[in-house]
Amino acid sequence: MLDVLDACARVFTFPMLDNGYVYLAATRLSAFGDGKDWALVIEVAGYSPRAGVPDLHVHTYASRLHNRDPESQYVTAEAHQHYLRMNPNNESRFFHPIEDGDWIDIEDVAADATDVILRGTQVRLPSLDDYEGLGIPLSHSRQVRVFELYRYLAATHRSAVLGTDDERLTSVLPGLPELLLLDEWHHPDLVNEELPSDTEAFRQLAQLVLAADPSLYAPTEPPNTHWSNWPDGGSL
Repeated sequence: MLDVLDACARVFTFPMLDNGYVYLAATRLSAFGDGKDWALVIEVAGYSPRAGVPDLHVHTYASRLHNRDPESQYVTAEAHQHYLRMNPNNESRFFHPIEDGDWIDIEDVAADATDVILRGTQVRLPSLDDYEGLGIPLSHSRQVRVFELYRYLAATHRSAVLGTDDERLTSVLPGLPELLLLDEWHHPDLVNEELPSDTEAFRQLAQLVLAADPSLYAPTEPPNTHWSNWPDGGSL
């Protein structure tokens, strides 16, 4: 498993939590295994101004993947084979928990916006004081940026910002037992060339999924997945 994760990290298909194009809001990790097959799912909720709307990026790494892109999505059969060859053990899927709308004014929350639709439910926008109460600093004293609202929603509606079971399991073999669900862990600093295998957390996760034994995860490194630990995210 570590070979797969390290290989993906080297070609930037492993989550970089301080991605200069994405403001991080929330993360979650799921581990699966039955002693034969294994899978690791990392969810990253974030906002890229280039994408327009906040999204959820579900990264899946596995011994065998489910629900691969069909050949019909590619111009040629050779292009489809290239996709499978270049991504033999990793898959990437995007979801959008928040509906687009006129509440977005370029990269800001529109001044006259009163609510957003999150997973089909109307959610009232918070006051400026609500951000301060959750430790979310505002870039401008009277104007809320879209990524700041997403961080607020991640703190107050975490389960809605992260994936549904169907989204989280979209590329996991059906029936593969879930062994562990983590809201925080120690993530490698890819910008400084740290690989997953360099961290205690991922070495233990590899042992866990291969042995199908959750008791093997007992890290001593402090977790670092909160967005405040990755200040360069979204800075480009």
